[in-house]
Amino acid sequence: MIDKKQFKRIHAFVARHKVERGRGFRLKDHDPADTGGLADADKPEAQAWLQQGVAWLAEEQEKLYAQDRWAVLCVFQAMDAAGKDGTIKHVMSGVNPTGVQVTSFKQPSAEELDHTFLWRAQKAVPERGRIGIFNRSHYEDVLIARVHPAVLAAQKLPPELMGKKLWEQRYEDIRHFEQHLARNGVLVLKFFLHVSREEQRRRFLDRLEDTDKQWKFSTADVRERAYWDDYQRAYQDAIAATAAPHAPWYVVPADHKWYMRLVVVAAIVDAIEALGLNYPQTPPEERAQFADLRTQLEAEGGRKKR
Repeated sequence: MIDKKQFKRIHAFVARHKVERGRGFRLKDHDPADTGGLADADKPEAQAWLQQGVAWLAEEQEKLYAQDRWAVLCVFQAMDAAGKDGTIKHVMSGVNPTGVQVTSFKQPSAEELDHTFLWRAQKAVPERGRIGIFNRSHYEDVLIARVHPAVLAAQKLPPELMGKKLWEQRYEDIRHFEQHLARNGVLVLKFFLHVSREEQRRRFLDRLEDTDKQWKFSTADVRERAYWDDYQRAYQDAIAATAAPHAPWYVVPADHKWYMRLVVVAAIVDAIEALGLNYPQTPPEERAQFADLRTQLEAEGGRKKR
């Protein structure tokens, strides 16, 4: 049984990390180790809240699927080892798999590079009634493409379009894209899982020492640490330029995974519940036939099975 009144208590954590307007946004104002005032002693209670949130999300997802009017798009961005995969796994653990689709945005294919940078994101937008998960996203084209000029060069833009205004133009394109989605019934929620450089170092060492986790490790991950400050500036600028009430960012502290997962599930439940979803009502003319159909089905119960 979900104690929804009790669960509402953690919505204060969501508000703490929600960014709806980018003016004045500074990433350094958000502590990756923040736990909303909870201590390690509160971890068992937080994990219980997480399970409550997972169950509540499952209820809302059933109504979302049945009503077939809204779609939900959850965008996850983070530095390496911040915990995107684990968060998606835990938060979506109770949801019906038929109502969820996950898209991982890796290195663009030759076909994708021959289209605009938003093309592959548009193709992956969830259909009505479903929750879509972007594991990385269209934001890669204002993050890694900004930090590494070679990535931008591979996109084969005409030289005359590679001016100083390129990034502002891409932010504008993203804002229009997300506004278009919102105006067509797609709830857009964006999560930046904010891990500290020191915590990332510890997690990399953990992966190197644990044979069951070594498959997650890549030498490229360590090389990317040299660009830490560049990525932090790129994230700050992207969040500041694209945060909006219809497509908010959640800058979620990621140094403590138990708190990070709790904030994410609470944010998704909070936003979906605000849609006021309901199961579709059967038209009166169909309900009028139910008595006859019930009689017919009950009569069949007395027949011998073949």
